[in-house]
Amino acid sequence: MIEPTHYLSSTVKGLKPSGIRKFFDLAASMEGVISLGVGEPDFVTPWNVREASILSLEQGYTSYTANAGLLELRKEISYYLQEKTNVSYSPSEELLVTVGASQALDLALRAIVNPGDEVIVIEPSFVSYSSLISLAGGVPVSVQTSGEMEFKLQPSDLEKAITDKTKAVILCSPNNPTGTLLNKEDLEKIAAIIEKYDLLVISDEIYAELTYDDVYTSFVSIDGMVERTILVSGFSKGFAMTGWRLGYVAAQPEFLSAMLKIHQYTMMCAPSMAQYAAIEAIKNGKEDVLHMKKSYRQRRNLFVNALTEMGLTCHVPGGAFYAFPSIKETNLSSEEFAEKLLMEERVAVVPGSVFGESGEGYIRCSYASSLEQLQESLRRMQRFVQKQKAGV
Repeated sequence: MIEPTHYLSSTVKGLKPSGIRKFFDLAASMEGVISLGVGEPDFVTPWNVREASILSLEQGYTSYTANAGLLELRKEISYYLQEKTNVSYSPSEELLVTVGASQALDLALRAIVNPGDEVIVIEPSFVSYSSLISLAGGVPVSVQTSGEMEFKLQPSDLEKAITDKTKAVILCSPNNPTGTLLNKEDLEKIAAIIEKYDLLVISDEIYAELTYDDVYTSFVSIDGMVERTILVSGFSKGFAMTGWRLGYVAAQPEFLSAMLKIHQYTMMCAPSMAQYAAIEAIKNGKEDVLHMKKSYRQRRNLFVNALTEMGLTCHVPGGAFYAFPSIKETNLSSEEFAEKLLMEERVAVVPGSVFGESGEGYIRCSYASSLEQLQESLRRMQRFVQKQKAGV
């Protein structure tokens, strides 16, 4: 008998399992749980989008598409980005359709990272960034943000983390898990440092459609940043298409060409039926997106106000569908709080510590649930917090 672990990659063996998945799996095994843990819209994909996919199947469009994706879809993405960012991307040379934004991130990192290159991650951050950097042979370098500054990246902290090995910075705005939105002034300060040190940016804009009170500014809209930015986005969050697994990447031709080579060998192309659905979504889904955004904004206001009233400090997220309240006053660690809340009150949240060191003392709550579920979860959380503060 062989010992399988002896043959495993040391890099893979060193990866930590997803902390989000741990709590999701635990909650799924229990009855009566309200889950605020999964970052997924509670809306069903609009009918016209589903119908477009069904029609493509009925018409027999079940073959491979071009490696880069259907040209019609790439043209629609180009029009969409032109309207949203005021940047024109060539459908044939600067756009690639991927299997979710996650694959786009993986391709971007593998295309630019050499062994030992450092890539800066702004924490708290989505759990996959550091692992994807490691899988690409790079070294993740974390830059911490603070709740006191609403988790906004401070340019001086970014500059301190840069070394002669730094290749790129990953930005995510609106941010997962904090919901923090970087405005134009914030991005301009970051851009000045990027240019000063001749760096690249991977801009994760998967939540770009879900911003509430401020005008959304893409990093590629900042002067001089188009050529330095690999823009990653997709249809999962804003268009309620998580299960379709469809994303895209926009970048200069040289970057795009490198990513396409990897994509050709590892994935061939994104599913054709999902691409036909995405064409319909991007052409005729604006009203659906606005409807969902209006609903999320209402839930955000309800949820954050209730958290504040129960004594959990929480900044108002500018986008996405996450609240990231402090639980420090309970004297529990993030993981202790999440475990006890799940076991005692059947509410699943994600401990902030899984998103990086600066996430300790916080929890991530997704408010992409029905108002009824949110209200009930808040009642349970308030009862739990009162017990912890009373030392019961």
